Amino acid sequence: MTDVLVTRKGQITIPIALRRKYGIKEGTKIIVEDSGDNIVLKVVPRFEDLIGLYAGKIDPKRTIEELDKTRSQDRY
Repeated sequence: MTDVLVTRKGQITIPIALRRKYGIKEGTKIIVEDSGDNIVLKVVPRFEDLIGLYAGKIDPKRTIEELDKTRSQDRY
């Protein structure tokens, strides 16, 4: 457990060990959840991390374009 301080603007700094462990970098989206008596931070996985077998080997922008193209052709 690590103590962090809240700034005047309500910001906190996530300790480096946790940023490394969870792959949190600048621009990473995080969900802030109120669980009653606690605040829970959850990392939102990036699209390219969810691609499975091809993770890190494909261009996410191109994949999204291909999906959109396929979806537009798949009209019943």
